[in-house]
Amino acid sequence: MLGTFAVGKTSLVQRFVNSIFSEKYHTTIGVKIDQKKIELDENEVTLMLWDIHGEDEFQKVKPAYILGSSGYFIVLDGTRRNTIEVGLKLQKLVENTVGKIPFVLLINKVDLKEHWEITDEDIERLKALNTDIILTSAKTGDAVEEAFLKLTRKMLK
Repeated sequence: MLGTFAVGKTSLVQRFVNSIFSEKYHTTIGVKIDQKKIELDENEVTLMLWDIHGEDEFQKVKPAYILGSSGYFIVLDGTRRNTIEVGLKLQKLVENTVGKIPFVLLINKVDLKEHWEITDEDIERLKALNTDIILTSAKTGDAVEEAFLKLTRKMLK
């Protein structure tokens, strides 16, 4: 899970792993690792989910956190257009560190769509990344399981 601070990385993981959502914001320090076993296309898959701290001017994502990854999410906050720039930077960091591996772009907080700064035009431009773009809500659960299953399928190919 990669993105800037407060885009909902931890909330998305908690929604997927534990089916919970908390309104309280807790900054991730370093990395928090969760595990979830899923059945997918008659295969049992164990996912190791690395929820990496948000990147900002004070904290940079360490390439060591990315080594060994089989896939990743870039998470943007639909209510904050400036999260696009950080997301694109992190996508390049991963590509430069481990090469081209599967990823999915999540635009989170679809439950707050009326407050979105990310526009349809922005989403059209993001399609140049040639990956799936999924609009999610950690709060309501919208498309969260779909997103994790999509990335898992891409990693298994």
